[in-house]
Amino acid sequence: MDFESRWIRRVQQSAHEESANLLVKKYYKEIFSFVYKQVLDEQLALDLTQEIFIRMLQAITNFNKKKAAFRTWLYRIASNHCIDYFRSKSYQAGQLTNYVEDLELIDAVDIVNYLIKKEDLEEVNLLLYKYEVQTQQILRYKLFLELTFQEIAGLLNLSESTVKTRYYVVLKKLREEMEANLNGKQKMGNSVSNR
Repeated sequence: MDFESRWIRRVQQSAHEESANLLVKKYYKEIFSFVYKQVLDEQLALDLTQEIFIRMLQAITNFNKKKAAFRTWLYRIASNHCIDYFRSKSYQAGQLTNYVEDLELIDAVDIVNYLIKKEDLEEVNLLLYKYEVQTQQILRYKLFLELTFQEIAGLLNLSESTVKTRYYVVLKKLREEMEANLNGKQKMGNSVSNR
């Protein structure tokens, strides 16, 4: 039996603290990276990552290695937690703020590029949350984990062709919605400057 399986069994049977810490340590960096790519905010990513591991430990008694690998199971928890965050009232209400003075960037061009990227990412997340969870997972796994369609199909127990179809259909819709939003912003800017 490998170390990971032993840790899982100990946590499931007796809430063995050292084994739980070893499991968290093994996966912490990659889960943090997955979350950070979606929120582009270090403190928020740290908070969400901590919440993911709390959820993992609360649900570990339900983990069944015959149904999925532990890593796969953990990424489902992480993906669902990110989806829940983007659906939350605090995110929707715009309470997520970013203070430019806290950024440790070299110059104004870097700051502008960072803010544009962050704004685009936030727009994608706002549009993405409208889709059903499995479709969101496909996009999150592809965009933020950079998994292959075959890997995503295995994670979600879908055919590879289904994953590809959903990915490209939603990607096209997201692109159209973002372009429509951009055109709307440009029209508003033009009408304001013409006054």
